[in-house]
Amino acid sequence: MPRKSRETSGTGIYHVMLRGINRQNIFYDTKDYEIFLELLRKQTHPEDERHRPLPPHCVIYAYCLMPNHVHLLLREKEGTLASVMKSIGVAYAWHYNKRYKHLGPVFQDRFRSEPVNNDAYFFTLLRYIHQNPIKAGMVEEVDQFAWSSWHEYERGAFICSTRPVVSRMPLEDLRALVFEPLPKTTVILDIDNDKRRKSDEEVSQFLIEEFGLRHVQDILLLCKERQKDAVRQARDYGASIRQIERLTGISFSIISRVDM
Repeated sequence: MPRKSRETSGTGIYHVMLRGINRQNIFYDTKDYEIFLELLRKQTHPEDERHRPLPPHCVIYAYCLMPNHVHLLLREKEGTLASVMKSIGVAYAWHYNKRYKHLGPVFQDRFRSEPVNNDAYFFTLLRYIHQNPIKAGMVEEVDQFAWSSWHEYERGAFICSTRPVVSRMPLEDLRALVFEPLPKTTVILDIDNDKRRKSDEEVSQFLIEEFGLRHVQDILLLCKERQKDAVRQARDYGASIRQIERLTGISFSIISRVDM
């Protein structure tokens, strides 16, 4: 089944999310985080073989590196969104596989993105990305998390382009805005949601292709562990519990107990 084309941003600005396969961690210690940050810097401050500066591949306004996923707020420049994310993903996967003697993919499919076409949503995302560690219960305040870009706004830019943001809103006002919790009803692309609900046909076809089935209900013929894996992948793909129950015949109670 062909993938849905990405929505194009009229401003060239996107909110991007990259996550570990099966929600597994992609960062385990300081070195992992630092390697990824250096890969981001190579996109915003590239150099030639003689270390002479080159035009930036992209501009990054915000980032947050969570243990199993990454949020970026960036604008295309010399590179396309696809080329920038491919470069980062391939390079980090090489580091991860070498360091942890890992085989197979590191990231869950391709990255996810959404266009940012107005200032209001831009600043909502700036708040959301920096508040991600609070939402996850890792810290209590934005500036307590070491691996987000908020420190670049307060202490000086290393990767991010902070000047265009601060020119629109003084740092003191920006800090107040970013530290103010977003309403719980705010809907943003996240590791746990997909704005577009998957149809029954999409979910069925996904499971048939992923597990080599003739019919989606043949999942019941798989062993229990494979059934659980199918549930995990279907949930990760965007299917609801009731939808999986209806399509596969696996009971609601079993599906709801499967660890994500």
